[in-house]
Amino acid sequence: MGSLNNMSMRTIYFVLALLAIPVLVQAQTRPIDEAVDLFNASSDEAIACYRIPALVTAPNGDLLAAIDERVPSCGDLKWSGDINIVLRRSSDAGASWSDIESVADFPDSLSASDPSMIVDAITSEIFLFYNFMDHTVEPDVYYLHMMRSLDNGATWSAPVDITPEITKTEWHNDFKFITSGRGIQTRTGKLVHTMVNLDSGLHLFASDDHGESWYLIDTPIEPGDESKIVELLDGSWMINSRANGKGLRWVHISSDEGLTWTSYPEPNLIDPGCNGSIIRYTAKRDGYDRDRLLFANAKSADKRENMTVRISYDEGKTWSEGKTIHEGGSAYSSLTILENGDIGLFFEKDDYTENVFVRFTLDWLTDGQDTYTPAGGRASKKGR
Repeated sequence: MGSLNNMSMRTIYFVLALLAIPVLVQAQTRPIDEAVDLFNASSDEAIACYRIPALVTAPNGDLLAAIDERVPSCGDLKWSGDINIVLRRSSDAGASWSDIESVADFPDSLSASDPSMIVDAITSEIFLFYNFMDHTVEPDVYYLHMMRSLDNGATWSAPVDITPEITKTEWHNDFKFITSGRGIQTRTGKLVHTMVNLDSGLHLFASDDHGESWYLIDTPIEPGDESKIVELLDGSWMINSRANGKGLRWVHISSDEGLTWTSYPEPNLIDPGCNGSIIRYTAKRDGYDRDRLLFANAKSADKRENMTVRISYDEGKTWSEGKTIHEGGSAYSSLTILENGDIGLFFEKDDYTENVFVRFTLDWLTDGQDTYTPAGGRASKKGR
């Protein structure tokens, strides 16, 4: 009788265990992938450091990660006569990456810095922007350049100086630069990007003809240093800004395409005065189940540390507490969305010694409270 009871109990435990497996699997969230260090100067004595990440998903699904290659020192453009723009690409959602490719490499004393990109979803063209300086002929004078790619970043056009189009003549000697990271394309097809003139404030520039010409939207926005812009569901534009010395981010909203702005501090988004990243993840009008924005920054009021990604379901009115990606040293960051709905983040890590890429799911970001659903489809938990 005792033997039968033991057997019965073992059978019951086995059945219960089998019944529990689906519950456990359903409750699990995919952990964050191991970070991939894409650019590390310690492997090349000729390079002082890599800084200022920019990340986009090309029209064909490739990931493009661009960055400064700072040769003589880690100094910014104003203090370095040899900075190049280099790039690595992934065709398998970040599982593997190409060798480093040179995009903008000028002779000594000519420097290119602060890469940023816009992907035109209508023409499938990618625009790459950077700031340029000739340290011999015009030291301390900033020029603003653009390059174009029609083959998903495999090749790039010769650089074009768009400084006369997007700045004023009286700005010639001002400390001005295009914000690194990325700009946007609105639902109307307009291309919009942020730039800073430290003497007159944050500004926008735009193109209505898919990059054939560009123009300045001449409304200064303050406070605002390096910033990112996102289009809200009602068609208004929202800028999320670095504001030095404030200990938090500032938000600027325009309902008239940048002619006027409403500005306010965002106390829930603490920030040490550093470049962050904000992008749209999903929108119901595009066939997704929810409206979502993502925001990444060094979540600290006074130190560049604690890289964190947050999510908003109400167009940036409120934000989640976020998920820590890296507790240690963290600085500039750039977000993108992969073809399968995973989230990609490229950021400066540990005092700029590493520049890493990580990818993770919405499940992981929300601790299983939210799951990515393809537009018009069912919830997807497939592997990447």
